[in-house]
Amino acid sequence: MLDKKVSTLLNAQINKELFSAYVYLDISNYFYEEGLEGFGNWYKIQAKEEQDHADLILQYLQNNGEKITLEAIDKPNHTYKEFKDALVVSLQHERYVTDLIHTIYAAAVDVKDYRTMQFLDWFVKEQGEEEKNTEDMIKKYDLFGSDAKALYMLDSELKSRSYAPPSLVL
Repeated sequence: MLDKKVSTLLNAQINKELFSAYVYLDISNYFYEEGLEGFGNWYKIQAKEEQDHADLILQYLQNNGEKITLEAIDKPNHTYKEFKDALVVSLQHERYVTDLIHTIYAAAVDVKDYRTMQFLDWFVKEQGEEEKNTEDMIKKYDLFGSDAKALYMLDSELKSRSYAPPSLVL
């Protein structure tokens, strides 16, 4: 049985991961509407990854005999005036999720919940990758976004991203 605070934070994180999926579906829809199918594809796959993260946490809680309470998922509330706005929102969101994961990890450390710390190690690493990927996309956009041909090539590159389920073993 998990510590009550750790369990509560993990349960809340399921909702946050599903909200993340909504945020990325919203960004994906924005890019599709703007004709940037590669960016749209990249964020649609990102949404699937966030759903996977929620499922991993849900499964971890189930495997530890914890009760799951699913809450309503908030609606994304962003508007984008230009393409870069959506990229910046996604980076801010990844940093927010990183802070949430760190909070859960700290709670697990406080109660010496080594099993949960080990489980969260994957999420800590994943968040580092997520932030770097988003920062890299912003850098590429800053370099190429004002050139229509270069933006087309970047969009084409992002169109090639394919979905791969996470490899975390519970």
